[in-house]
Amino acid sequence: MSSEQQSVRQHILASGRAIIMGKGYSGVGLNEILSAAGVPKGSFYHYFKSKELFGKALLEDYVDTYLAELDSTLAADGNPGLARLMRYWDSWLVLADDACAGSKCLVVKLSGEVADMSEAMREVLLQGTNRIVQRIADCIAEGVADGSIRTGVVAPEAALALYEMWLGAALLTKLRRDPSALHNAMLSTRAMLLPG
Repeated sequence: MSSEQQSVRQHILASGRAIIMGKGYSGVGLNEILSAAGVPKGSFYHYFKSKELFGKALLEDYVDTYLAELDSTLAADGNPGLARLMRYWDSWLVLADDACAGSKCLVVKLSGEVADMSEAMREVLLQGTNRIVQRIADCIAEGVADGSIRTGVVAPEAALALYEMWLGAALLTKLRRDPSALHNAMLSTRAMLLPG
């Protein structure tokens, strides 16, 4: 694919992402995406063979971007593991203060919707969340090693529990239109990780 074709493909994905963030996957038709992107319908099929494959590509692009941002947030920068990990959770609170946290995260927005309708999209989300949890686990292990996280915390188990808690809190924030669940998640996270 030429760089111009890649640019058009990315433009279609970005246009679709903006609409899907607001309306969900099922609530958006191809015509709406193509109209927003300013791309003729026939050319859509040059880049994506179906709406499902568009959705899969959209999620792959989202996961790749999210993981790159997460890697930057958790990168060893001279700060202890706990500080880097808390920077990540703080970013969830910033989203909640800015707007509904779930409206900015495709994992929160689409997991329930697409898990039963598209195996390909479900698999992208599953693999993506597994990779997020692994990065969190690595940072927890570094925090235990540097003494900033409580001794005895089992990194893989804690990472999964934390991500599940924060994801659930983001869903509740979306339902309640109130960030209290995320603030409670922060309190629980500190209680789980801080050295006693």
